[in-house]
Amino acid sequence: MAGEIPDLHAQVRTGTGKGAARQARRDGLVPGIVFGGENDPLPINLPFNALLQKLKAGRFKSTLFNLKVDGHDDVRVICRDVQRDVVKDLPTHVDLMRLRRTTKINLFIHVEFEGEEKCPGLRKGGVLTVVRPEVELVVTAGDIPEQIVADISGMEIGDTLTISQIKLPEGAKPTIDRDFVIANISAPSGLRASDDEDEEEPTTEVIEQNVDTVEESEEE
Repeated sequence: MAGEIPDLHAQVRTGTGKGAARQARRDGLVPGIVFGGENDPLPINLPFNALLQKLKAGRFKSTLFNLKVDGHDDVRVICRDVQRDVVKDLPTHVDLMRLRRTTKINLFIHVEFEGEEKCPGLRKGGVLTVVRPEVELVVTAGDIPEQIVADISGMEIGDTLTISQIKLPEGAKPTIDRDFVIANISAPSGLRASDDEDEEEPTTEVIEQNVDTVEESEEE
């Protein structure tokens, strides 16, 4: 994991149940629970504004935090769930799981594409279709990558980029065993239309490019 592990400050929540949770929200706090490891579950409250800021920053569920609670030892945690108000879409409860640095966990990691300016397929008017903007990886809690990098600088029109062509961080591996598609470069619409006109018996089939259709084509 790049950089220093960020702190997440909280306080012990006195009382349990819906009444205590409602009071916490009235006080500008978000109730939560810390579970896992060898210790009992710990009810906590998180400052609403600080939590909202971290949520807006992104990758909250794929970030390892150093949880600091008064009267308790610091512990590394990762978010397993954020419950939100169905109307306002604001956080109402947070579930955090204790981790050791060596713990293996499954996380969705963002895919960052680079090399667009050099990509011959794009320079010829091709279109980059991203099938998987995130990839689920098994990673070590102490080394969670912020992203994985997909280099498309050498791709031509018609080329497909699969997970085996991406260098993964040391110790990380996909949760899916087969070599699945990350992205591809298709011909520009004008060229596809021209090719259709040249055919003696033109037929048109529209297929939505998504994970399910790509996986079906791989299995055939």
